[in-house]
Amino acid sequence: MEKLSLLDAVALPIARANVDTDQIVPARYLQKPRSAAFGSFLFRDLRFREDGSEVPGFVLNQAPYRSARIVVAQRNFGCGSSREHAVWALYDYGIRVVIAPSFGDIFAANAAKNGLLTIALPDAAVSSLIALLQRTPGLHLRVDLPAQRVALPGGTDFPFEIGAYLKNCLLEGLDELDYTLSQMARIEAFEHSYRY
Repeated sequence: MEKLSLLDAVALPIARANVDTDQIVPARYLQKPRSAAFGSFLFRDLRFREDGSEVPGFVLNQAPYRSARIVVAQRNFGCGSSREHAVWALYDYGIRVVIAPSFGDIFAANAAKNGLLTIALPDAAVSSLIALLQRTPGLHLRVDLPAQRVALPGGTDFPFEIGAYLKNCLLEGLDELDYTLSQMARIEAFEHSYRY
């Protein structure tokens, strides 16, 4: 996984609640291997018509947002089925942070395991961010993981909570297996003391 510490990037507003995992990546792509470029499937049925042409009104197809690395969405983002592929599609597209008032539980767990930071902020804060992003297409937000802050240009910022284990894994670019392997000396010392 790619390390995440400070991210200053274009933020994409998604002004709808209950964006489910089938909207994030349609079910027909679930049989593809992890090595597939899942970023091309991100919001596939919302971004493209059946003939492959873009839907011009969809926010990700608008020039200022194409390079977004942060998503700001309404409540219950990632609800629906438990497909890890939804996280892969966001991550492979280049999205590293999703900000919303709440997330589907399984989506949030899958995000944590795959290097995608989910930040829960109050409804009012998210609504104000979405309105600002819609008024100012291409606006950058700054996510400071060590300080646990989301900052706007001009100084306004919002604190967020994150567990110590997940924070460490994101900062170090470790998945669960990498973390376990990083503790190998302690594991071996315990095994040695336990046996003898």
